[in-house]
Amino acid sequence: MTHGRQRPVEITVRPADRPGDLGWVVMAHGETYAQQFGWGTDFEALVATIVADYASGHDPSREAAWIAEADGERVGSVFLVAGDEPGTAKLRVLLVTPKARGLGLGTRLVEQCLTFARQVGYRQVVLWTNDNLDSARRIYQAAGFSLIDERPHQNFGDGLVEQTWSLILHPALSEG
Repeated sequence: MTHGRQRPVEITVRPADRPGDLGWVVMAHGETYAQQFGWGTDFEALVATIVADYASGHDPSREAAWIAEADGERVGSVFLVAGDEPGTAKLRVLLVTPKARGLGLGTRLVEQCLTFARQVGYRQVVLWTNDNLDSARRIYQAAGFSLIDERPHQNFGDGLVEQTWSLILHPALSEG
């Protein structure tokens, strides 16, 4: 896939409900982050845990996952799962593979997630990321997320700063 194609790339964002989708999410994260940042299997294990938790017990009325495809090939993912507090959801495992970047897929995946979160009545969406993921951070900021916490960590390598971002979806409902 190249951006300089003569014909437009056919983009699809669909539910992650086909055989192989969930395994692809784990594999793509592991391979992409190893190539880009040198992160090892600790990161892949984290993604595998998130995906396994979703696969083994998600509530379809309040949780969902999506796959982005370009010309029928999987190139992105995002999950929305229930958070630790009532009314709060977590945006998880956003990824667009390097060859599909620049097509607006990250924004489309986050928009899909937020639309679903609003439809099912969440008041807030939170997410955890690392400060070196510049493109993802720009997508989150453009969607209205605010940085609420950051601290250094060494889970996947030296010099990383974990960040927690939050977006209030229904301000009138979240005020006490």
